[in-house]
Amino acid sequence: MTVEPLLLLEDAEIRRGRRTVLQVPRLEVFPHEVLAVIGPNGAGKTTLLLALAALLPLHQGELRFRGQRVTRASQAAYRRRIAVVLQEPLLLRGTVYDNVALGLRLRGLQPAQVRARVEPWLARLGIAHLAQRPAKRLSGGEARRVSLARALVLQPDILFLDEPFNALDTPTRQQLLLELQALFHGEGLTAVYITHDFGEALALGHRVAVVMEGQVQQIGSPSEVFTAPRNLAVARFVGVETVLPGRVVRSRAGMVRVALDAGWTLDAVGAFATGQAVYACLRPDHITLWGEEPPARSSARNRCQGTVQTLTPLGAVVKVLVRCGAATVVAHITPPSVEELGLSVGATVWLTFKASAVHLIGR
Repeated sequence: MTVEPLLLLEDAEIRRGRRTVLQVPRLEVFPHEVLAVIGPNGAGKTTLLLALAALLPLHQGELRFRGQRVTRASQAAYRRRIAVVLQEPLLLRGTVYDNVALGLRLRGLQPAQVRARVEPWLARLGIAHLAQRPAKRLSGGEARRVSLARALVLQPDILFLDEPFNALDTPTRQQLLLELQALFHGEGLTAVYITHDFGEALALGHRVAVVMEGQVQQIGSPSEVFTAPRNLAVARFVGVETVLPGRVVRSRAGMVRVALDAGWTLDAVGAFATGQAVYACLRPDHITLWGEEPPARSSARNRCQGTVQTLTPLGAVVKVLVRCGAATVVAHITPPSVEELGLSVGATVWLTFKASAVHLIGR
């Protein structure tokens, strides 16, 4: 059975002045899913959110909600069915309760009805004890919770969030992220979540849309986007640190051999034709380092001898740059492994990785 999208943006172009800032051939938001929109700062993510929320006009294309086109005449009705949480909480004067109740009061609900909707969300988001506190006296994390409660109390069909945890300290951000994850998946909400942090996208998104340079570059499940990026720009954004240009020299039964410009060969899973120019992409966590030549019988078909160039501590891992032929390969290993292998700048090492760990992109 085909599930119809709750929201559809199609053939859309958005301009600022005469400059096109965003083009979207087709973007769907399905019921009860979280669509995480990721991309670097200035890529067009907020522009996309504002267009989906009918807060920014389309130069061309159309927005459809429940199959009906959102027009200038129907925008007000559509906006009553959605809620938007921006980067800054934008709380008004008055108490926390007043801020959370504002939208319901504007819709004409009676005080008892307002209380019946507000109090459960205050409790759910852990701010019931702040109900009578002036909103201007809240911490950053508390203000974000109030902003979320103010949106959720409206029972929106779609919740739009534009980097709601931006600029928060790490512990507060992580705690709110866990609570939002439980909320999204527990309540079955439909949401569009904007972030530049692909860790947040992995934690929250059922699907991920990558926006870069004013284009939606790729849409898919988190595993599709992060393990099989469509192009080089997406690959680098989602954490691919080793990109090796080469050419396919053999293709057989779903396996290819690539002769790298760096002077060595690797095997990969793929369906590229012999002679095709490709980029071989490797994530640093898919590479294993050895202090001596690894055993010949191994599930890792690829191996290369190299020299350690740099060792950079990154908290839980150490980033190791290894020179292999004319290329530099990036690996992440744990600090204890550095000690165990006796790694130091200039040391000779072997690196191995599976054919399935290589993602090929045509060039």
